[in-house]
This record gives sequence, C-alpha cells and structure tokens, in this order.
Amino acid sequence: MTPGARIQAAIALCEKIEAAPVPADGVIAGYFRKRRYAGAKDRRAVIGQVYNLLRRRARLDWRIREAGHGPSPRARLIAYLALCHENLGEETPAPGIEAAFFTGERHCPAPLNAGEQALARLEPPLERPSMPSWTAFEYPEWLDGRLRQAFGGSLDGEMAALNEPAPLDVRVNALKGSRREAAQALADEGVDAAPTRLSPQGLRISGRVRLDSTAAFRGGLIEVQDEGSQLIALLTGAEPGMAVLDLCAGAGGKTLALAAAMKGSACGKKASGELAASDVSERRMAAMKKRLVRAGAGQIERHVFAPDDDPWLAQNRERFDRVLADAPCTGSGAWRRDVTAKWRLNMGEMRNVIASQRQILSKASRLVKAGGRLVYATCSILTAENEDQIQWFQETHTGFTIIPAPKAWEETIGGACPCGGSFLRLSPASTGTDGFFAAVLERKG
Repeated sequence: MTPGARIQAAIALCEKIEAAPVPADGVIAGYFRKRRYAGAKDRRAVIGQVYNLLRRRARLDWRIREAGHGPSPRARLIAYLALCHENLGEETPAPGIEAAFFTGERHCPAPLNAGEQALARLEPPLERPSMPSWTAFEYPEWLDGRLRQAFGGSLDGEMAALNEPAPLDVRVNALKGSRREAAQALADEGVDAAPTRLSPQGLRISGRVRLDSTAAFRGGLIEVQDEGSQLIALLTGAEPGMAVLDLCAGAGGKTLALAAAMKGSACGKKASGELAASDVSERRMAAMKKRLVRAGAGQIERHVFAPDDDPWLAQNRERFDRVLADAPCTGSGAWRRDVTAKWRLNMGEMRNVIASQRQILSKASRLVKAGGRLVYATCSILTAENEDQIQWFQETHTGFTIIPAPKAWEETIGGACPCGGSFLRLSPASTGTDGFFAAVLERKG
C-alpha cells in the first residue's frame, strides 16, 4: 500500500469504528479479514494510525472546531498529520499533506477542500493551555464531576494513564507449573516475560506477541489476564475444601484462577472442594468449557441463570464459603483496552448498570453461608458503581461486615496492600493495572 492508501484505509476504519456499537479491535479485525491483500507492515501502519486518532480524539476535535471546521474521521486525520507529524517517522509529509497523501489518485483520499486546507496548516503542538481537563485528558465532559469524586487532585494523572496503551499480562496456571517454569517456557520461544509487581501468579509480556501460538498457552500453562483481574480472584480467598461460586463468570478468566487456587475443583463434595460458575449468557458459559479443558481445571459446575427469578439461586441459598460477584459495569477501568468505550457510554446505560449491580449484590448475599465471604468487584473507576453500591448494600441488607482491604490482602495475597482503607482500588496510574474495585464482605456467623 502507498502512504496515501494507508491514510485512506485509516479514515475508512475510523468511520466504521465511530458507527459501530462495539469495541474498536473487533471492527479492525473484521476490516482486515476482508482485505487479505494487506501485508503485515501495512496493517501495522494503518492500525497504528487509527489508534493515534482514537487516543487524541477530544484534543483533535478541539483544534478542528477552533479552526472553524466540523470534526469527522477525515478531519481528525488531516489535523493529526499537521499537528503530530513528528510522530510519523518515515512518512513525514515533507512536500505537504495534500501532495503527500490527498492526491485523489488510486486508493488515495480525495484532494482537500478549502476548509480542510486550513486544517492542514494547523501548527503544533496539539495541546492548548485553554483546553479543559476533559479535553486535555480525553474523557467525556459529563463524567468530569464523577471522576473528580473518585480521584480528586490526582485526576489528571489517572486519566493520562488510562489513555496509554495497556500492557499484556498473563496468569500462570498453578495446576500446570510455576511462574519460573512459565517464564522459561516463554523465553524458549523468544517471548520476554517479567514477574508482575503485585500478583504472585502474573507475568508481563514485552513487545507484540502472538501468545496463542506458543506452547505455554496451548498447553494451558498460561492464561491472558490483566494483573488487576488476577488480584481480584486472589482476594476472594478460595482454598481447597471450600464451596466457591463465581457468580458473573463471563468467559471464565477468574473461574480458572479460582480453580487453580482450589487445586482443581470438581463438582460434588470432594477433597478439593466445590467450584461453580454462573452467568446470564449461555454463549459465554459454553465457550468457557474449552478454556477449562485446556487449563486442566476439572469438572466445574456451570449454570446459566435467569436475571429475574432463578430456581437454582434459591436452591443454593447459603451454600457457599466464597461468592465472587464480579458485576457487569461501565468498564471505565479498562478504557485503555477499549479506547472508544468512554465515548459510547451514556447516562441511561450507567443507570441500568447501577440497577443491575444492586440486583446482583442482593442475590449474591443470599448465597453466602454464615462465616463466608462475598467479594463484590467491578472493572470501573466510578464511585457510583463502587463505594456507593456498598453503602446502599449496608443500608438495605443486614448481617454483613466489611473486611478492610489491607486485612483481606494480608490473609489472601500476603505482603503490603497497595491501598489503605476499607476497599481495594487499582488503577493504571497507582498500580500499573487496569482500574478495579473490590469490597470484601463477611457474613456474620
């Protein structure tokens, strides 16, 4: 592909992403599946350009409006070429943006109109001192107050970290080997992996790697899982002999971690305990089976439950020593992995999520036996989905006490907890993980 053709492909992809109600990576994968002719170097260049625009959307739109033009994927790319051309390396448009890219020739974008020529003359830097925080740090204006409630004076640093690319973490499956053995197995295949700072089961991968082609992945020695997600599973405190439930199991990442902690659970009362996983999605429950087999996790009780009234939940009242309720949320803690999620989020969706979380908390509380623990977790950084939900729970449900985060951490993970207070809060800026929240609640005996 010529440089101009790459620019046109980036514009087309951004238009598709903006119109799609799904994460950008899925749109990108579908786009290139239909364009097998694009080589690896072309794909990398186009995808890199797309993410350059997505991570600068608010700032680019500010400069575009300042120039009297309306934002669009094409306008953003023109403004980006003008304002950030030092990032383009060998494609720096020495003869000018129009002559270099917008020629209208085969597979290249159409020539610039008068308004677009003004965008092409914008002068760096991209940032302006007059930009408000929600523009300078790339988040929706309507969330500004809610984010300040969560982070206070550290908001700018937290949002800057959430706009950076996410690292690739894996969890070492203790049923198959140790962290040292996993690191060596990856090194033997040319993959550089270093121990994660907080999770004793994690490795952080350097560079771009196709992990699914490695023997360590195919053999179930490793599972892709952010370090923060690993910590939530560890904080649950699952042990051999316990009855444990992953209530909102999804694709089963934390279920697998719980199975490893229980040394391989089997359905039925056996020495290793009982591990169950449930979710409202039959598709996700079915997809989990392949992962369980690869991990050597044994037979795990899987249940698809009805959101409103489910007999299974009633039949298992006060059955479990540990219930992990990793509730559906806005996903704001994972914005660096889905850079368009923040722009798709709206107030109506947030209200629905909060209502759903309260239903899940109520159901989860009925499944915990006396002396057992309920771990409520989200991958959200918003107080409305986290601390406010626990406050609501305590006001409307009796018989549970909060186990402070440092105490729960010491009992389950060991060492110094990265945060004090009642709850565990993780974020890219503070812990180098995705944004997570967890509250550990113990049912009184």
